[in-house]
Amino acid sequence: MRLRDLIVQGSLAPGSRIVETEIADRLGVSRTPVREALQRLQQEGFVMGAPGAQQSRLTVAPLTRNDVHELLDIVGALEGLGARRAAGMDASERRALGRELRAINQDFAKAGRGAPVDHGRLYDADEKLHKRIVQAGVGPRLLALHDAVKPQAERYIRMYISMLTGDIKSSADEHDAIIAAIEDGRASEAQRAIEVNWIHAAERLGKVIEVAGERGSW
Repeated sequence: MRLRDLIVQGSLAPGSRIVETEIADRLGVSRTPVREALQRLQQEGFVMGAPGAQQSRLTVAPLTRNDVHELLDIVGALEGLGARRAAGMDASERRALGRELRAINQDFAKAGRGAPVDHGRLYDADEKLHKRIVQAGVGPRLLALHDAVKPQAERYIRMYISMLTGDIKSSADEHDAIIAAIEDGRASEAQRAIEVNWIHAAERLGKVIEVAGERGSW
């Protein structure tokens, strides 16, 4: 959905007003698909405004400390189920997945050691690693839920990633723990390891937001 992409990528800033006619002109479509998209985005939490609200009352959802903890807890729970399922695959499948994940994590760690840090490469590697675990371990229903929620977390990571690069080694080590548990078939430990990774991510983001300020909540 192009409108959701604009929000996730920050082209429509947190707290900014959304006007159907302006969005329709920007996307080169009629107001009807924009209205339908906005209704869906309200349900998913990207847009705020009471049902039936006038255009002028619709805004892009702000980025807040409370919200990031809720979102990342949900993402961690969903991905934890994926990691648990991945750890239940056949041994040969687990080893192949482990090799793939380790290569991605090495790229993640390397991106974090650069001077200056390549934030785009860092984000892409992290996103790829988590997505691969989910794709390997879950069915279409859970994948659909993950695809609906994860972009909301992506808004936070994209907005604040330049301030999150001081602890890349800890993140890479947490990824290694997830990968090892999947490779060994330790399902409960794999599930918990990825949940902890997201709990720590929420804590890091919460600290950054405390310093940098919430976006769009004024």
